[in-house]
Amino acid sequence: MRIGILTGGGDVPGLNACIKAAVSRVAQEGHSVLGIRRGWAGLLECDPDDPASRSACVLPLDPGVVRTIDRTGGTILHTSRTNPGKVEASEVPDHLRDSEHARGDGPFDLTAPVLAVMEKLGLDAMLPIGGDDTLSFALRLHTEGVPVVAIPKTMDNDVHGTDYCIGFSTAITRTVNFIHQLRTSAGSHERLAVVEVFGRYSGETSLVSAYLSGVERAIISEVPFDVERLASLLMEDKGSNPSRYAMMTISEGAKLVGGERVEGGAADPYGHRKLGGVGQVTGELLKELTGEGIIY
Repeated sequence: MRIGILTGGGDVPGLNACIKAAVSRVAQEGHSVLGIRRGWAGLLECDPDDPASRSACVLPLDPGVVRTIDRTGGTILHTSRTNPGKVEASEVPDHLRDSEHARGDGPFDLTAPVLAVMEKLGLDAMLPIGGDDTLSFALRLHTEGVPVVAIPKTMDNDVHGTDYCIGFSTAITRTVNFIHQLRTSAGSHERLAVVEVFGRYSGETSLVSAYLSGVERAIISEVPFDVERLASLLMEDKGSNPSRYAMMTISEGAKLVGGERVEGGAADPYGHRKLGGVGQVTGELLKELTGEGIIY
């Protein structure tokens, strides 16, 4: 059996270690692994009949190749956010431009060409490592009859049906360290501090970081918040703190009551626009309501 392995979406610590563990176990079972470069883009852009294209898109893996990769971060297979099920006309690979699958204005569903590439590469199963977006196309392949074993990877820890995702613990550790460092400025200047963290739909990063770092309040993606009530609570927190400051975390996907997520830019191939800015928006509103100095 030959298994294809790839990484998609954002890079997190632990990806290379995961690749190494998977390759070692597959080899022990007497099977082979073919690494797919740049996530699903590798299968979409690969022309198996072109040796140069094939070399650029795939990398044979064995225990010798992956022996030391866990000593570095990121992913040796590289990554992308490509969604073969929804490809804009400008993103269609050259060797598919005149095919029956890419006629019209797009976007195009190029799942069929991906399946054809997998067949030519001799792939019997796929082992994708990624979050909701990467694994959503893995689900599509599953519905097409491809055996799939998915490994959840996301700093948000929000892949449905799993308890723990690669990258979550590092996101929490670094957020807690940052919050502790920020305490110096917040305490010295007697301010309120707003720390925006990852989490489009899941508030686990905000909630767990707040709990472990001991900040006063946590706003999560799942529950819209009343900024006036938040301001009142933070002022109570500050008043009861001998050092005269208060801190809070907020998920990037958090919404004010009656409001929308703070997003910007064009949507990616999975329909998501970039998040970011709710911490600043909340900080400015808190400043207006309390008259306090805010760090955000």
